[in-house]
Amino acid sequence: MIHAILASLVLAAAPAATLHAASPADRAALLAAQKARVTEMAKAPKASPHLAFVSNGVADFWTIAKAGALAAGRDLKCQVTVEFPGAGLSDQKRMLEDLVTRGIDGVSVSPIDPKNQREVLDLIAERSLLITNDSDAPEAPRLAYIGMDNYLAGRKCGELARAGLPGGGEVAIFIGRLEQDNAKRRWQGFVDGLLGRSVDATRRDDHTKPFTEAGYTILGTWTDSFDRAKAKANVEDVMTRNPGLDLVTGLFEYNSVLALEVFKQAGKAGTIKIAGFDEGAEVIEGIREGSVLGTVVQDPYGYGYQSIVLLHALTQGKLEALPASGEIAIPARTITKENVDAFWSDLKAKLAAGKAVK
Repeated sequence: MIHAILASLVLAAAPAATLHAASPADRAALLAAQKARVTEMAKAPKASPHLAFVSNGVADFWTIAKAGALAAGRDLKCQVTVEFPGAGLSDQKRMLEDLVTRGIDGVSVSPIDPKNQREVLDLIAERSLLITNDSDAPEAPRLAYIGMDNYLAGRKCGELARAGLPGGGEVAIFIGRLEQDNAKRRWQGFVDGLLGRSVDATRRDDHTKPFTEAGYTILGTWTDSFDRAKAKANVEDVMTRNPGLDLVTGLFEYNSVLALEVFKQAGKAGTIKIAGFDEGAEVIEGIREGSVLGTVVQDPYGYGYQSIVLLHALTQGKLEALPASGEIAIPARTITKENVDAFWSDLKAKLAAGKAVK
């Protein structure tokens, strides 16, 4: 009877028709079908499964994640494909569909816009195994999420900014895009941490309007869709239009890097404070020089490595590898002048490893 039920669940996920805008019941069925597929795999584990790690853009952050994913592939003797969608949502969709067409055994993806990617995420779950990393898609039929709590990480950045600007002042926020789950949570966490509010991950402020609270004026939030030229122009424009600007944060890696570049060119490095996010090399050097307050960092190498470890375990039929909570937490850390040298030494080695593999 049990095997009959499992078989029916697997058939429910058969590729006869792609699911469109799956309902909660459909997504629950896809989750069950994936778990049934894992149980079936225990009877004949794949000797060398083909697994994929897909980023949400191109950055040193993802180069480090690539190094982690490929290292896990070597350790576990499985084939690993790493994809960087440089052209946004449509590019990521094309890559994911291609992986499914090629018969990929499992995918770890950082969804760019999970609400508008339901069809392709359902497709992966329908024909393969789906987990998310870095940015979650909690309403999708993903088996697990690997990464940090972006709200709490955003709070760390906000608290760093508050400590560096204790008397209040004018603050600008720069970020690649706000469609992603991680971006929304990180943004809100930063605002709450800066303003000294209570912890509440469900709070939602309006990012489209400037507002003043607790002595701080948040001038606005500027997005750039991963366009570095636009990101730099955003910082230049905000700096020019707001001579009283006291502090900025760049909530994606390159945003802080470019803010520091702009301020150096304008002779304002250290005058306009920066609370950074992620591990851009220029930002790390800025911390060492004293022109950046600090930065909140993730563990992209761990995201890549643990993604492949989990997917590999599932292809071996190890359903128990799935966390009961549905999440594998890899906490963020705050890097300041006190711990920057040790962090930078480790980071350089991982970045070099990622760049060495084409």
